Amino acid sequence: ENGRWTVVLMNADGSPGVAAELSAGGRSSLLPAAIFILLVLGLFFIAGGAGLILLGALGVRGGASGATATGGAPEGALAIEGAEPVRIVGHLDPSLSRWLWLVKWFLAIPHYVVLFFLWIAFSVLTFFAGVAILFTGRYPRGIFDFNVGVLRWTWRVGFYSTSAIGTDEYPPFSLGPEPDYPATLEVDYPEHLSRGLVLVKWWLLAIPHYIILAILTSSPSWAIDNNDRWQASGPSLLTIAVLIAGLALLVRGRYPQGLFNLLMGVNRWIFRVVVYAALMTDDYPPFRLDQGSEEPRPAGPPSGGAAPATT
Repeated sequence: ENGRWTVVLMNADGSPGVAAELSAGGRSSLLPAAIFILLVLGLFFIAGGAGLILLGALGVRGGASGATATGGAPEGALAIEGAEPVRIVGHLDPSLSRWLWLVKWFLAIPHYVVLFFLWIAFSVLTFFAGVAILFTGRYPRGIFDFNVGVLRWTWRVGFYSTSAIGTDEYPPFSLGPEPDYPATLEVDYPEHLSRGLVLVKWWLLAIPHYIILAILTSSPSWAIDNNDRWQASGPSLLTIAVLIAGLALLVRGRYPQGLFNLLMGVNRWIFRVVVYAALMTDDYPPFRLDQGSEEPRPAGPPSGGAAPATT
């Protein structure tokens, strides 16, 4: 009923000390309208934010000298036939601190915060790029450069902190190439991409790689149900390898070279799959661990022949 209501809780004898569990509800004709308005505003801000991200990505190249200040391989660069479109390099620091690896994850928190938002933008822009590829067969260059920058940033932070702990040099806050940093990443810009593959390669074709990478990088978990459900999880194989490298540093003051080469191979595999799933190449990632600081060198072009140029 309409009206004003007052509820009084008290003991029958008027003594102090009252305990009660209450639930109350209400109804308003304005609630559906308020929900609709909030929904429209939310969609408006999402669309506006996506548009600003897109404009920002398309303008990444505007103030840069050369073809790709923050993107893929520079125009005019020579590519060796048979080389992978994704090139991951990481040079092990010979004078690593024995103990700094224990706190690198903490020191990298500012990077994690920035990368959280960058990867949201990466995902949104990859969707727009997929639509563009579906209709034009080309990956928008501005989006490509931005996404490569996010991958570079991620690789530098991982190499410093949790994926390899291969350097004590703090990673820069940059989407650019940063060639002086010991960890670098380059991706060749594709002149043309398959329109049909864009619909299946990011999920269906990449499933075998996802399974393998899940084994290498996912944390195993188990549960025991004995009246009260108890769950626990352990570190991934990649994390275990990094911890072994850290313990070797702590005890012996030296990073095992063989273990570093293995970690580089796992990280190369991860980024090759990410680039493929992000629609940035049609070259299917190989099922292999290319170990070592540098990418493996494929056979070059025949003597006297010129290597093809990439843009």
